[in-house]
Amino acid sequence: MEHVHNGQCGLCSHFGENHSTAPALVTILKSHEAPLNMVDECGHPKHAALHLKVTPISGCDGFSPAASA
Repeated sequence: MEHVHNGQCGLCSHFGENHSTAPALVTILKSHEAPLNMVDECGHPKHAALHLKVTPISGCDGFSPAASA
């Protein structure tokens, strides 16, 4: 498991936002820990057309904190 910090994709509202209630995403928000091999879509409006796949420890300037689980 990797520790996820504020500002990283795993804690961003755009990380997997099309299925934000998925158990794996809720677990990341609660524990700030993510599996080493996890990859999900970035739904940030500026990146959506690119269909980016990012890890929970990735990050960008478009970070928007996810609602607390």
